[in-house]
Amino acid sequence: MPVESLVETALRDPDPDGTARWQAIAALHERGDLETFTAARRLCGGPTTAERMLGVDILGRLGFVDRSLPILRFMAASEDDPMVLHSVLIAFGHLRDRRALPSAISLSEHPDAGVRYGAAYALPNIMGDRPDPAGMAALRRLAADPDDDVADWACLGVALVSGAAGARSPGSAGRGLTAGGEVQDVRGQVLDP
Repeated sequence: MPVESLVETALRDPDPDGTARWQAIAALHERGDLETFTAARRLCGGPTTAERMLGVDILGRLGFVDRSLPILRFMAASEDDPMVLHSVLIAFGHLRDRRALPSAISLSEHPDAGVRYGAAYALPNIMGDRPDPAGMAALRRLAADPDDDVADWACLGVALVSGAAGARSPGSAGRGLTAGGEVQDVRGQVLDP
């Protein structure tokens, strides 16, 4: 299916989490070509929230990290819509590039809980093997967030990053998880290491 047809299909779905939208995005990701990147870049500058979110959601898993990251960092600094900012942060997490860290740290203090949730997702994925102290401080701050979803995700992130960095005893990074992988309340462990 042509890129423009997939973009139109995704834009017709009014639900940001809609099945048709994400099937079209997955097909665009599979293409992984310059034509798809160009369409996503154009969408990122679009006049509607739906267009900008779609562009970001495509770039987040397309694989053009060196070309996508500057676009996403610009959007992180200039975008006003919380839904788009949330998508930008999720894209940062998927790209796993430490160069996104300043943007994610900055947005970790955003007034919108959805944006802070995106930061809680992005930070543990972009801090690298030796976690950045400012990134860890932002993640710990998010672990005390008044929004439970933000705090829970940040707590998991701190536990996983701390475990990956060897800051805890072996196996302790997974203590916040049940055998099935569900998140348990790890706030006490994270806020008072």
